[in-house]
Amino acid sequence: MSDVIDSREAAATPTRDLVFTDADFARLRRMIGERAGIALSERKREMAYSRLARRVRLAGQRRFADYLDPLEADASHPEWEHFTNALTTNLTSFFREAHHFPLLAEHVARRSGPISIWCCAASTGEEPWSIAITLAETLGSAAERAEIVATDIDTRALADARAGIYPLAAVEKLSEERRKRFFLRGTGARSGLARVAPALRSRVHFAPLNLASGDWPVDGPFDAIFCRNLMIYFDKDTQQRVLKRFAGLMKPDGLLFAGHSENFSYFENPFVLRGQTVYRLRGGAR
Repeated sequence: MSDVIDSREAAATPTRDLVFTDADFARLRRMIGERAGIALSERKREMAYSRLARRVRLAGQRRFADYLDPLEADASHPEWEHFTNALTTNLTSFFREAHHFPLLAEHVARRSGPISIWCCAASTGEEPWSIAITLAETLGSAAERAEIVATDIDTRALADARAGIYPLAAVEKLSEERRKRFFLRGTGARSGLARVAPALRSRVHFAPLNLASGDWPVDGPFDAIFCRNLMIYFDKDTQQRVLKRFAGLMKPDGLLFAGHSENFSYFENPFVLRGQTVYRLRGGAR
């Protein structure tokens, strides 16, 4: 690559060692939108730079434009995985939005057949493990027939979720009974860590999945779908498209659990509000 600085470097700032122009930011916003359905706002420019800068350096580039070129030219380029992982936000905790879990317990307690639940934004695993704990506490030995499918677009986060190992601080807000029943406390080199117990680990199946893609390798119908605090990153067209596909994968009386900041009432969709950020299919059983 030439050492000559071209016009694309005009927006570089003295505090940055990499060239990141307005055009670069607009370009990566479009690329992550097309690839993952994520609508990256104008306010996320510094975040995008800080998260992708390491990947640009590892690619041996000085300019974001030179890093983005091969990705845009090849949809199967292996760097796409790292690009997407870097721009994905993972913020979660055990039993986050706690009001959902008693509703889930009530819902599954009334059912007679095997339970199937999809957690489609599994992140680092705290949410699907919370679902698994709820099912174990509610169904007892019958929870062994329940299946939880946990997916996420971020392959790094998914690997952490599958491992099921967390700092003790991550589980300290759980009751002592839950910690003793569902986690193993690490010793020696694992001191300060907690691992999800084997009995619970066998009930959650992890797989990568991009909700914005045409291929969803999951099989319904589901008794419940958890899609919490993910839709806020999609534009309205993507939200509508995803909701319609959810509807086709749910049992008639299934429930959709959404995030506290998400509201689907402002456009036509197949769901109606049942409770606080909990939805059911239109015309489905109440």
